[in-house]
Amino acid sequence: MTDVLFIATAQPQLGVLAGAVQKFRALGASVRMACHFDTRNCLEELDRLELDGYQQLPYGIGNLGPLAKRRMKKVPHGRRLWLQSRRNPWMRQQGLGAQHLVALDANAVYVVWRLAQYNTTASASFGIAPALRSIEGRTDASAPTKRRALPPPALLASDVRRQAKALPHNILRTATARPVMRSAVGARLWRTALNAPGVPPTMRAALSRQVAEGMRWAGRPGGATLALTTAAGRIEDRKIRTGLLDEAVWAELKKGIAPRTLDRTVRELLAQADEQYQAGDPAAAASTMDRALVLGFHRVVHIDQLSSQLATEPETYAAPVYASTAMQKIIEPRGRKVPAAQAPLDRPLRLLITTSANDNFLKLILKRYENHPDVELRYLDLAASPAMKRISWAGRRMLENRLGGDAFYAEQVEQIMRPHLDWADTVFLDWCVAPAVMLTTIDPGDTRIVVRLHSYEAFTRWPHMVDFSRIDDLVYVADHVQDLTKSLVPQLRGEHAPRMHMLHNAMDLSGFDLPKPAEARFNIGLIGISQVAKDPLWAVEVLERLREHDERYRLLMVGGDMDPKTSRATKDYLRSFQSRIEPLEESGAVLRLGPTDDVPGKLVEIGTILSSSVREGCHVGLMEGAASSAVPVVRDWPFFAGRPHGARTLYPEGWVVDSPEQAAQRILEVTATEESWRTAGKLASEHALAVWDWPRVSRDFDELLLDSD
Repeated sequence: MTDVLFIATAQPQLGVLAGAVQKFRALGASVRMACHFDTRNCLEELDRLELDGYQQLPYGIGNLGPLAKRRMKKVPHGRRLWLQSRRNPWMRQQGLGAQHLVALDANAVYVVWRLAQYNTTASASFGIAPALRSIEGRTDASAPTKRRALPPPALLASDVRRQAKALPHNILRTATARPVMRSAVGARLWRTALNAPGVPPTMRAALSRQVAEGMRWAGRPGGATLALTTAAGRIEDRKIRTGLLDEAVWAELKKGIAPRTLDRTVRELLAQADEQYQAGDPAAAASTMDRALVLGFHRVVHIDQLSSQLATEPETYAAPVYASTAMQKIIEPRGRKVPAAQAPLDRPLRLLITTSANDNFLKLILKRYENHPDVELRYLDLAASPAMKRISWAGRRMLENRLGGDAFYAEQVEQIMRPHLDWADTVFLDWCVAPAVMLTTIDPGDTRIVVRLHSYEAFTRWPHMVDFSRIDDLVYVADHVQDLTKSLVPQLRGEHAPRMHMLHNAMDLSGFDLPKPAEARFNIGLIGISQVAKDPLWAVEVLERLREHDERYRLLMVGGDMDPKTSRATKDYLRSFQSRIEPLEESGAVLRLGPTDDVPGKLVEIGTILSSSVREGCHVGLMEGAASSAVPVVRDWPFFAGRPHGARTLYPEGWVVDSPEQAAQRILEVTATEESWRTAGKLASEHALAVWDWPRVSRDFDELLLDSD
């Protein structure tokens, strides 16, 4: 005989319960009920249920003394009922002896959970249907012939709806309190409730949010996500469903976690944006599309990780975005009324160089053209004023304008940019991010537009929003960055694509080739360790292999540490990194030199320069190290390894290795003698100065910007 104990803190719908009791009996179960409600008005109905027993238990505080009453008023309702009944002999006997504990309403969840802490062999359920399924699962295979149908689903749904409507905020908080949610039983009970059939969508969504809040209080963020996604799976209304999925994903991103349901959520958002666009609501469609793109190209997923689907499967990853009807409208090429004019022959070229706050790679370019006899230069920082910054980074408004709404946005861009466009012959915009989208909102007239894309932008949403039919030239810093970006952005593969160029970054390398002391031969250098993508643990593996042969080898790291607040992935990586290098630092094998304004001075002490990154555009630190006569050892960056272009096509043969073992072997061979080390370093410096130094690269910029052809 299987013993089932119902716990009810409010009078249940007895018609539903009668059918359920018969079903339990057909399965060979005895059924009893603990009644934490006033039974005086329903004694006859309770008798007709043919229960094997029921017991009136305390349900109010009217019989308590003043002091006890004041204390009990401060206790959540579910816990109050448990405190009042836990010593009741009937409750103790039945609760400890039952094989199935069933909460019939939300307040009973806490009581069932506490009983389950003592009766650890019993199953615990919230609701009738899950309990029936649990008992059916334990029934002998010969039993099906005796089974009857479940009570009508409509009745069960009605009961769930009635209970949900009766749940005030404080009761939900009681049932989702930390102790309940920390236990597997409590979490399982709420998942059962979220899966209940027939609950109205808005009610199910509200319940899932309460459960998620309780899970987060209990320190179970994964449970919070599961609560929201479970409810979303039972809701047909796309707006409500998408809202829950979006909340679940965003909560994980805020904690720096790559969401498990990201692809599903982005697809739902894209579908919702399409519906809104087709319904003639560009503002709503833009807001939803903005959300989809922000989530789909979030830095936590693609930048703060050691791998990314954007790199491994770029076209597959981007395909759902471009299947969207709204996205097709957004990327629709609008072109320009007249082509860009040729560079003037009778006066200096009017060159506008612009960016938004980040001018790290512009200093040499600005210096060259501000004193160039054939150039009249202006510089515009779009982050210099709050008004310009708001307009140039207004992603949602840009999308709404592309979808046929918010004409005022284009007017504002005109007011800001038209005076500059009317003056300039050529605009050079550094970084293909939001300002590039803003600039292509309007027709540039006959002004030539040149945009430079580094590597970071390829992992963001911004290139997908740019109207490349209004850009004349797109400059990359490396061929592999061009390959990746073209794979992700179909606008760059069509007839309206701009001309494309590969120009190295502007670097003054002439001051790096300083004499190195002999002891630098055994110092391995790493410039920049502030991002997960730099993967300094790879460099540590190289060092450990080197020290197996010779303990004179040391690792010198130049640059600031990773910020653990960036993301959960960064925090976890940093923790592993710190624990790995702590004993090496104590022994002197690893030295962290911190950030510096004198990189050439630090490189004097470095004999081998490493690139341990999983991805790079060109890795300026490595190039500077090579210019200093440090021997370059470059990891075949995993994001681009095995592709037509990558580290192996950017750097000379012999510099690039596949593994820490190969890196250690190359270093051991090159540094075997001081003569071989200095010879290899000299060859590296000669290559760096011949290919990447500014006097050489500046000619390429002159050809791009000043050539009249």
